[in-house]
Amino acid sequence: MLLDFYACCQWNSFAYKMASLALHQNPRKTKEPSKKMAIKSDRWIRRMAQEHGMINPFNDRQVREGVISYGVSSYGYDLRVADEFKIFTNVNSAIVDPKNFDERSFVSVQAASILVPPNSFALARSVEYFKIPRDVLTICVGKSTYARCGIIVNVTPFEPEWEGFVTLEISNSTPLPAKIYSNEGLCQILFFQGDEPCETSYKDKQGKYQKQTGIVLPKL
Repeated sequence: MLLDFYACCQWNSFAYKMASLALHQNPRKTKEPSKKMAIKSDRWIRRMAQEHGMINPFNDRQVREGVISYGVSSYGYDLRVADEFKIFTNVNSAIVDPKNFDERSFVSVQAASILVPPNSFALARSVEYFKIPRDVLTICVGKSTYARCGIIVNVTPFEPEWEGFVTLEISNSTPLPAKIYSNEGLCQILFFQGDEPCETSYKDKQGKYQKQTGIVLPKL
């Protein structure tokens, strides 16, 4: 009985050593963690703008002196608003219909600055022309200088391989007129790179706002 117990222990020890040796010789491959969608830094933004024309014109630093800041920041790019605007008006009592938009809803203005009426809205365009890479999506956020004045900027994401001037939506949420300055910063663009290129880009599906110039009104 004692011999049987001893033999069993010896066998178990041998089996353990063989298993350890096999594991050492053929280690199980651990699955590498998938790459996460990451926000891109000033270095990446600068390289993509200078080498691939992602942003044109491009400021490789923050311009702040005497203006609402614009240019590259730590993890984003503060774009400028051009001197072309369309300001909502109710003079013609038009209905705002995204499927059948009436251009009489706007008054077109070109100026160094404009006043957006209380609780009203304006459209503008960026100074910069953007070309978005196939594996990148952008999100727009407001600048604190305007946000603290009750001025809200809404821009939908720049989709992969979209390019053009950006149509900017500016809302005045206050009961007072709000001033917007041309050729100065208006909002910040954040760039997110996906874990792999998308299957279908905005260019592939021939998006209706591809290569837009000027202020582009809603299209169906």
